[in-house]
Amino acid sequence: MSQPSIGPQPYEKLGEQLRNLRRSSRESLAEVSGAVEIDAEILEKYESGIDRPDEDVLSLLINHYRIQEGLANQLWQLAGYSPDGFSGEPDIEEAMATAKQLIMVLATDGRTLYTDGVSIDCNKSGLQLTFTQSTSQNKLLPVSRLGMSYAQAQEVLKALEIALTYAKYAQDQLLLPPGNV
Repeated sequence: MSQPSIGPQPYEKLGEQLRNLRRSSRESLAEVSGAVEIDAEILEKYESGIDRPDEDVLSLLINHYRIQEGLANQLWQLAGYSPDGFSGEPDIEEAMATAKQLIMVLATDGRTLYTDGVSIDCNKSGLQLTFTQSTSQNKLLPVSRLGMSYAQAQEVLKALEIALTYAKYAQDQLLLPPGNV
């Protein structure tokens, strides 16, 4: 998989940091690439400094490694992005996508994301739930993605069963005692 290096690569320092993070977490290229849903060959190009991850992938890598803010800002800068995650030079398509997302965020409750569908992917690390909302064009729009271990999934399943049982048999009862409204 490795390609011979011919001189310094454009994102060599970023690649070194990403490789060190992966090695520190004792994960293989396949494990990390699977966790952030990219090909191992692409991750290898990032780690060798040949290419840089786009902003979304870099954000996923930062979250995957649970990186503190200081190092996260350093990675953003090494990748040539501003630390807030936006390069400041979006093209027209990116600007339109951002505008559409902002409109959608403003149109929904900021505290709760509503969903009418879910897909579940399994791997050796656990489950990944992608919650979706149907659009007027009968397309599924992802509204949230959540990953968890199998043990945590069992706990969530128990909590859901309790909540559904409670909802089924306590429909006529007030959820909050009077006076707390």
